[in-house]
Amino acid sequence: MRYTIKRSSRRRTVSLEVRDAQLLVRAPVGIAERDLDRFVRQKSDWIARKVRAQQQMLARIPEYRYVSGTRLPFMGQQLTLSVTMGSCGRVEQVGDRLAVCCSRRSRLEPEAQARRLVQGWYREQGLERLRAKTDALTRQMELSHSGVRVRVTRSKWGHCTRSGEIQYNWQILLAPEAVVDYLVAHEVCHLRHMNHSRAFWQLVGQVCPDYLRQRDWLKANGRCLVL
Repeated sequence: MRYTIKRSSRRRTVSLEVRDAQLLVRAPVGIAERDLDRFVRQKSDWIARKVRAQQQMLARIPEYRYVSGTRLPFMGQQLTLSVTMGSCGRVEQVGDRLAVCCSRRSRLEPEAQARRLVQGWYREQGLERLRAKTDALTRQMELSHSGVRVRVTRSKWGHCTRSGEIQYNWQILLAPEAVVDYLVAHEVCHLRHMNHSRAFWQLVGQVCPDYLRQRDWLKANGRCLVL
């Protein structure tokens, strides 16, 4: 079984991580490779289950074409792309249609340009909509934050810093709106509880009573939320 070894002088134990159907072995500096091989063989059944599950997940990740007729998810809706050429690049939502005008002056191929424009539009919508939802919920809960940012992160959908800034992965807009609302509730509740204690989850449940269903949906489908 192939795997990558990552050693650390601060680590005292061996751990396994399966990411993108690939095995990563985290190990202390001094442990011999034959001992790591033996450890991996002992965990082979667990590793095989994890790899199969991730392979199935990876097979579900959509590969969108940025051409007219493609349908993109947006907070529970399906937006149909309409791609044209014009004097400048812009994107506009018209009902359930996302009108993308690519610039004739761009050096990019139309589909690559459309992809960049669509991603920019989603990012802008993410900042606008997630900030509005965050502001509304913090007012309702009599809390305050120090700002809202959006970006793309590999491992987290949201993060609340100790300074009170709330960060979101804008690709959450590909999820149903109820999932988006759960994520906002999760991060806003961290303004009161900077942990995942029982009190934290009780507060999340008060704000978002069906949070377990939305959290499970995100765990099961999060890797598919990619533009």
